[in-house]
Amino acid sequence: MSTETHEQARSAGSAQEEDSAPLVSVVIPCLNEEQNIERCVGAAWAALERMGLASDGACNRAGHGETPDAGGGRGRRTAEVIVVDNGSEDDSARLAREAGARVVAEPRRGYGRAYLTGFAEARGRYIVMADADLTYDFGDIPRFIAQLDEGAELVMGDRMDDIQPGAMPWLHRYIGNPILTGILNLFFKTGVSDAHCGMRALRSDVLPRLDLRATGMEFASEMVVRASKERLRIAEVPITYHPRGGESKLSSFRDGWRHLRYLLVHSPTHLFILPGLLLAILGALIMGVVGGGLDVFGRAWGIHALIGGALLTIVGIQVLALGLCAHAYGTYFMGEREQWFDWARSRLRLEHGLMLGSLFILAGLALGGLMLATWISHGFGSLSDERIALVGATLLIVGIQIIFSSFLLSIIGLRR
Repeated sequence: MSTETHEQARSAGSAQEEDSAPLVSVVIPCLNEEQNIERCVGAAWAALERMGLASDGACNRAGHGETPDAGGGRGRRTAEVIVVDNGSEDDSARLAREAGARVVAEPRRGYGRAYLTGFAEARGRYIVMADADLTYDFGDIPRFIAQLDEGAELVMGDRMDDIQPGAMPWLHRYIGNPILTGILNLFFKTGVSDAHCGMRALRSDVLPRLDLRATGMEFASEMVVRASKERLRIAEVPITYHPRGGESKLSSFRDGWRHLRYLLVHSPTHLFILPGLLLAILGALIMGVVGGGLDVFGRAWGIHALIGGALLTIVGIQVLALGLCAHAYGTYFMGEREQWFDWARSRLRLEHGLMLGSLFILAGLALGGLMLATWISHGFGSLSDERIALVGATLLIVGIQIIFSSFLLSIIGLRR
């Protein structure tokens, strides 16, 4: 067989496999939801059938013994509903299976872990996510799919304008969700209105780019953050948020902290660089004002203010160095990209850092030499020039920090 014939055969086989795959996979994580799971699965299938989608044959729809398409699905678009049983101790798995879902067991508990397992099992071109607690209307599935058909790669639900009475605690509605969504938009420029909505849809072919790993509730933030970093086309669909059926699994403060922690550790610029820069600049200004004997607010500032400025400067430089190392690790080991850091690393080398650190050390030594000369000229009397000593010591410490931080950055950068 010629190469051209082989390629044609392979392309035909791929096309046939793609045609036989479901168009939509609805993935529902489930932990002890026997009160709700049947209604959720039934609502999902009702929405899919309104779209003209039949069961792909992997599930017994609504307990019937055969799929709606007796011809095996050929020539008809199909769908699947996957329920990920996340270690339920009740009858959720059986009820989901009887309702027409394909049940996948994931005994290791965790919101993100359940979705990662469900995504690995999903075969559809489009994946719809929704919780098993009746808070989301599965009848909205066609609206999400329509956005994907129009070119969106990730579609987020937006609950905030239509929250039914009693559906969301005031702490989440007015404090937690707005603050976390605001921080996420500030750090990652996503522009989403409701970063923690649990009803979403995405194209399955973007999953390798997202490289999702979070196993807990922070999975919701991770998906949006990764989508922003990969510059996916994100769309939003306004939806209604209904009161929950059954007992909530959410822990407000613990899960809120996990979201905030994720946002901070994945944004070294906001966690390290900006605070470190602010501290260093503020400390240097204080040292300059006090060291120069300038009056501020109608008074002269003494040694204690100078000590505070020195501490701020030293801590600020250290935090800056940690931020640069965090960016280097993200760039070389995690495939992260930051425009300003890429610009800097393409132009700066270890030697530049060594030269800058050496200049600070020389300046500190020069001030130490000046203090020593003054002491000698006064006949080895009282060594009382504390200001020069403090400024010189600060410059020495900063210079040492810069030199060794430059070496650490160079070590991390060996991967390049």
